[in-house]
Amino acid sequence: MDLTLDTPARYVPHVGPVMAERLQKLGVNTVRDLLWHIPFRYDDFSLVSPIGQVQPGETVTVAAHVVSIRTYFTKTGKRVQEAEIADDTGTISVIWFNQQYLLRIIREGMNLRFSGKIDRFGRKVVLFSPVWEEVASRPVGDTGSDGGSLHTGRLVPVYAETEGLTSKWFRGRVDFLLHRGGPDISDPLPAEIRDKERLPALKEALETVHFPNSPDAAERARHRLAFDELLVLQYHSFRDRYLWESTKKAFSVAIPASLLAAFLKDLPFTLTGDQTRALSEILSDLSRSVPMNRILVGDVGSGKTVLAAIAMYAAVKSGHRAVLMAPTQILAEQHFRTISMLLSPKNIRVVLVTSDTKKTDREEGTLFGPAEEETVYVGTHALLAKSFRVKNIGLTVIDEQHRFGVEQRSALLGSKTRGKTPHFLTMTATPIPRTVARTMFGNIDLSVLNSMPGGRKRIKTWVVPKEKRDAAYDWIRKEISASRGQAFIICPLIEESESLTSVRAVTTEFKRLEAIFRGLDVGLLHGRMKPAQKSKALDRFRAGMSQILVATPVVEVGIDIPNATIMMIEASDRFGLGQLHQLRGRVGRGDKASYCLLFTDTEDESALIRLKSLETVYSGPELAEIDLKLRGPGDLFGTRQHGLPPLSIARFDDTATIEAAGRLIRRLTANDPELSRFPLLRQSLEERTIGTITND
Repeated sequence: MDLTLDTPARYVPHVGPVMAERLQKLGVNTVRDLLWHIPFRYDDFSLVSPIGQVQPGETVTVAAHVVSIRTYFTKTGKRVQEAEIADDTGTISVIWFNQQYLLRIIREGMNLRFSGKIDRFGRKVVLFSPVWEEVASRPVGDTGSDGGSLHTGRLVPVYAETEGLTSKWFRGRVDFLLHRGGPDISDPLPAEIRDKERLPALKEALETVHFPNSPDAAERARHRLAFDELLVLQYHSFRDRYLWESTKKAFSVAIPASLLAAFLKDLPFTLTGDQTRALSEILSDLSRSVPMNRILVGDVGSGKTVLAAIAMYAAVKSGHRAVLMAPTQILAEQHFRTISMLLSPKNIRVVLVTSDTKKTDREEGTLFGPAEEETVYVGTHALLAKSFRVKNIGLTVIDEQHRFGVEQRSALLGSKTRGKTPHFLTMTATPIPRTVARTMFGNIDLSVLNSMPGGRKRIKTWVVPKEKRDAAYDWIRKEISASRGQAFIICPLIEESESLTSVRAVTTEFKRLEAIFRGLDVGLLHGRMKPAQKSKALDRFRAGMSQILVATPVVEVGIDIPNATIMMIEASDRFGLGQLHQLRGRVGRGDKASYCLLFTDTEDESALIRLKSLETVYSGPELAEIDLKLRGPGDLFGTRQHGLPPLSIARFDDTATIEAAGRLIRRLTANDPELSRFPLLRQSLEERTIGTITND
C-alpha cells in the first residue's frame, strides 16, 4: 500500500501489530509519529581507522572480515563472545558479554563494520561491545537506500527506546521511510518564509536530524522541526483568541469610581503596585463587550483573592451575579471565609456550594434568593450540578484551573444569559516560567503579581539530609514549645507503595510521628478522608488544639493558618520547585518567624543542587525557571504538569525560537486571520494539535 503521513505505523514494512503495540508506549501511532520520533543524542562513530592504528580509549569504526567467533566462560562465570577480525593492517579481538545469539548471525568470512570503544580486556587490546553492520560497497560514512552505513562510521542516532524496540530498529525503519518506500513529504512553509527565517526544507530537515553529517547540521534540522511545533502552538493560541473575540459577547461591567474608592478605603491594607496594575487590567477587561479571558498568576499570599473579590463586587454592582469555583472543598471554604469578610459588609450575599450543600436547598431554590438580590456563589465542582441553575452570571472565577478537566471548565463557560458569555478570570499560585507563559497563554491575557504584600516574613529554608533527621525532629519540638507555633509535615503518598518503598506514606508516617512527638497533639489530613473528617482535622489545627498536622499535598492550596510556623516536607526531591514553593507559602502568614525544612534521603548531586536553590531563591517564577532548565516542563507541578502542552522537540526555554514563531504567526494573520494566502500551511496547522490551553 502507498504510505502517507497518517498511515498507521503497523502498515510500515517490518512493523506489524506487535511492534505497533510497542510503539504506542512511546506515543508513536502513525508514519508521521515515526518520522518525528527524532534522536535525543548521537554516538560519534565517524573516526574510521585501520586496525593497526587503533589506540586504547578511542571510539572508532573499523571495516574488517571475521576470522573466527566463539563463546567461552571467564573464571568468574561470565559468558563471553569473542570474535577475531582482521584487515590489511592487523587483527584485533572483539568482545561482547552474554550475547550468545551473535554466533548464529556473525559467521567466519563475513565483511562487517564495527563501531565502538578500544579498551583493554585482561592483557589484550580489544574492541569492546561494538555495534556492527553488514554494508555493501558504499564508502563508510555514506547512508541511503542502497546499502550505505546506518549504524557505523558516522554520527549514529540514538532514540528513546522501549522493550523490544532498539535504536538500531528505529534507524532501519526511518531510513526506509525517508529513502525507499515512505510518503511524500510536502513542506507547508513556503520558500519565501523559509528563506526569511533561515530554515531548511522539511524533507531535508527530517533526513538531516536522523542522519546528520555534523552536530551543527543536526541542530539546524532540529531547530526547523522545533519551529514547526511552536508554530502550531502559537497558531492555535491565535485561533482560540480570534474565535473568542469574534464570536462571544459579554455584558459590560462597570463600577462607579466612588464605589471602588470606598471599597479600597475599607480594606485593612493597601494594594501593592502589582495588585493595582492587575486590578486596572481586570476592570478594563470587564468594561468591554467582549468577555474577559484573563489569568492572574501570583505566589501564595500575593493577594489574588482580594482582586477576585473586587471583580465580583463590580459584577454584582452592575446587576449580575458572580461565581468562584475551586478544585477542593478546603480551598472553597477558605475562599468563602475571605470573600464573606470582604463582601458581606457591603450587603452582598455570599453562598457556599459544595457536595455537602443539601440537595433540597438546590431543588427548592433557597440557594438562589430573589433575582434582584446581589449574590456571589463560591463552591467546588458542585456548582456544575444540574440542580444549580443560576441565571445572569456576569463573571466566572476559577482557581487553579489546571486541576479541572476541559469539560468542567466548558460547563461554566457555557452558562450564558440572553446569549451573553460570562467574563472569565482564572487564578493560579503555580509559578509559571515567563517563556512558558509566553507560549502557553498566547490566547489568554496574563496578569502577574510579582511582589508580596507588606509584612510577610521571608521563610528560612533548609535542606535536611537523612543523617540530620533526628536532630530536626528535636528542633521542631523545641521550636513549637518556645514559640507556641504549629507545624505541617507533608508526605507525598497516602499509603505505602510497592514500587516506591523508599517514599514515606502519610498513613504510616502519622503513627511513627505520634510516637516521636509524644506529648503533642498530632493530626492527620489526606484526600481520601471524608469531608467531615477533613473539616474536623482542620478545625482542630486552626484552633490550635493540634500542634502538628501530618498531611499530603492536599494542603498545597486553600489553608490559611496564621499560627503555622514550620513546614516540613518528606521526600522533597520528588516534588517540583514550584510545588515546594507553594507548600512553603502555607507558613509565614502571621507575625512569627517561620521555617521550611526539606527532608530528603537522596544522594543525587543534581537533585540536591535543585533543592538548595530554595534556600536562597524566594521568587516563584524564578524557581519555575530553574526547574524548567533542570527537569523540563513535565515536572513543574511535581508530577506531570496538568494542561502543559507536551512538546516533543521544541523546548520552553528556547526563547529565541518561541519569539520567532510568535512573530511569524502575528505577521501572517495581521491582515489575513484565515491564512487564505497559505492554504497548505493553514491545513497543516489545523490538522496538528500540541495541547494548547483553551477555553472551549
